[in-house]
Amino acid sequence: MAQEVRGVIAPGKNEPVRIETILVPDPGPGEAVVKIQACGVCHTDLHYKQGGINDDFPFLLGHEAAGVVEAVGEGVSEVAPGDFVVLNWRAVCGQCRACLRGRPQYCFNTHNAKQKMTLKDGTELSPALGIGAFAEKTLVAAGQCTKVDPAVSPAVAGLLGCGVMAGIGAAINTGGVGRGDSVAVIGCGGVGDAAIAGSRLAGAARIIAVDVDDRKLEMARGMGATHTVNSRTTDPVEAIRELTGGFGADVVIEAVGRPETYEQAFYARDLAGTVVLVGVPTPDMKIELPLLDVFGRGGALKSSWYGDCLPSRDFPMLIDLHQQGRLDLGAFVTETIGLGDVEKAFERMHAGDVLRSVVVF
Repeated sequence: MAQEVRGVIAPGKNEPVRIETILVPDPGPGEAVVKIQACGVCHTDLHYKQGGINDDFPFLLGHEAAGVVEAVGEGVSEVAPGDFVVLNWRAVCGQCRACLRGRPQYCFNTHNAKQKMTLKDGTELSPALGIGAFAEKTLVAAGQCTKVDPAVSPAVAGLLGCGVMAGIGAAINTGGVGRGDSVAVIGCGGVGDAAIAGSRLAGAARIIAVDVDDRKLEMARGMGATHTVNSRTTDPVEAIRELTGGFGADVVIEAVGRPETYEQAFYARDLAGTVVLVGVPTPDMKIELPLLDVFGRGGALKSSWYGDCLPSRDFPMLIDLHQQGRLDLGAFVTETIGLGDVEKAFERMHAGDVLRSVVVF
């Protein structure tokens, strides 16, 4: 029998979010119902609200979440009721060509729940990234649940569900940052700061944070940046080259998702260096680069999907590092808020006032 819970929906493009009663069905085969304990307010949710992902309104927002499994459907063996889990939006299938080649982090057939959550009038909801966790409970594919140590704070653990994992993974998994490397990170929001933290964790010798906001640059220093560049007043390409002996950084991570910052990243890397795009562009954005420059500079241009993470491997490892005091995930939580504060949290995020607002239940 379906349960009635409160949840935050985006009813239409650029319309204010609102709290509605959501009907959550009992889990079917391969599905799980999770009682949400905390969910971060991520920029991707704002993209959904603005119509920047698609137009399948209404959306049930929220995806960067942790909670406790309440019930599971037929055939579920990986999690059980009572398990503390972080939700992930790339539940690997184990069957596609990427999985069969031993590269499950690139799974091309990730799972979501087959049943739909609805409003009371029967209107079907599109859950953000297949999760929809700005709700007291949500229905997901069981593979979207990754068990972690229940001793960790849900507000901290949930951040691995998207932004923090995307940034750390962009540095370590996609960019291959190693000991002694020079790294530049363009865009110092939650994802960019996570890339800085990941670069420090990997042993980078020089980490250059680039942003237009001095407040964000100060926060970036707290995450591990050794140098900062305000690109509103300074040419970031020239500044990065000057800080790397005139050569450019070994790895440049673009965490904005705009053509102009991607071009900066391209020209700020060393010869044979790596550019990682982790910022999410909108469908209309385009970039033009001289093909000879792409050839002549060598190296690699990569996009990073969810930090190229494998949740079953990476989530428990990063939680363990946090509990050892080697990775301060708590530093990303600027404030905790209630379910009714999501619209204001979007405004604060857009203004650059927070790294993460986290809804707690």
